[in-house]
Amino acid sequence: MAEVNYYDVLGVPKGAGEVDIKKAYRKLAMKWHPDKNPDIAEEAASKFQEIGEAYDVLSDLQKRAI
Repeated sequence: MAEVNYYDVLGVPKGAGEVDIKKAYRKLAMKWHPDKNPDIAEEAASKFQEIGEAYDVLSDLQKRAI
């Protein structure tokens, strides 16, 4: 299993604060939401899930430390 860099997924630097992470998440979530991309629904769903996972990890300080 390849290790995923959640900072790269959201497009934020490693020192990004909560506000920057949240802003990047919202922007990407709107862009890749499956309902907004019916032509590429499978790819959009996969990307949307990856973005959600990245936000979940980076928004929690304990998970981010790991």
